[in-house]
Amino acid sequence: MVTTAGPRRDPVQSPITPPDTDSPTALRILLGAQLRRLREAKRVSLEEAGKVIRASHSKISRLESGRVGFKDRDIVDLLTFYGVTDEKERETLRSRAVRANSPGWWREYADVVPTWFEGYVGLEEAASEIRAYEVQFVPGLLQTDDYARAVTMLNYSNPKEINSRVRLRITRQAILDRPDAPSLLVVLDEALLRRPVGGPSVMRSQLKHLIEMSQRPNMTIQVIPFKVGGHAAAGGPFSLLRFAEHDLHDVVYMEQLNSAQYLNKPDIVDRYLAVFERLRTDALNPASSVKVLQAMLP
Repeated sequence: MVTTAGPRRDPVQSPITPPDTDSPTALRILLGAQLRRLREAKRVSLEEAGKVIRASHSKISRLESGRVGFKDRDIVDLLTFYGVTDEKERETLRSRAVRANSPGWWREYADVVPTWFEGYVGLEEAASEIRAYEVQFVPGLLQTDDYARAVTMLNYSNPKEINSRVRLRITRQAILDRPDAPSLLVVLDEALLRRPVGGPSVMRSQLKHLIEMSQRPNMTIQVIPFKVGGHAAAGGPFSLLRFAEHDLHDVVYMEQLNSAQYLNKPDIVDRYLAVFERLRTDALNPASSVKVLQAMLP
């Protein structure tokens, strides 16, 4: 007999809709790229730029890669050093720095969001296309409340923490309802669909939700059936985020138990893109995948 994940605790509150503004994470990367171009155009070294803001070359490197926030004084000093005198351009960049430093909506969940995951939430919000391959659980962006709760309860027991984690997951899904919603391409291993997370009722609702979501124009869901045997992504699940902005490079995200990897070197990203395309080739087409999901409804 399949057991359920346990009684539902306090109801999940209505999620806070992320604002329709640029992600602070993306803004930091974009502003950093602009500063790097200005520095390189003047043939200024990292060390020379660091001295201008009374910091090391590594601080400049972190600023240019978008890994840290920006102080207005540093922005002003660097723009002056790089010869940017147009007041409109200076104010635009300073304003962008202010927005880049603003806390993301996910900061409300700081008590349950590890620092290594914050970056992903910000990049996910800025992505124009998200590709995901999963083998154990339905991707977070496609989970129902009850399924998300059942998954969360596998590792956590405090009711307050569980509610907060579930609410965060559901709030992330707001990006799929935006006018500029990203394209979502998902490849699911058949095993995760047959794993009764939360019990029959929870899985039935989750399967129905996948079927409904698959009808959206920006959504593609494909299933890799058992009969395929081994396939290209034997190394495990991963997500690949792509962005409309030229200065935001594709990112491969792989999550571990207590950490995550962010890979953005072009040759590595290309390898994962190729693997994902092979997975899509091995998987059932979207229409056949929906039929499999329908057949699995208990």
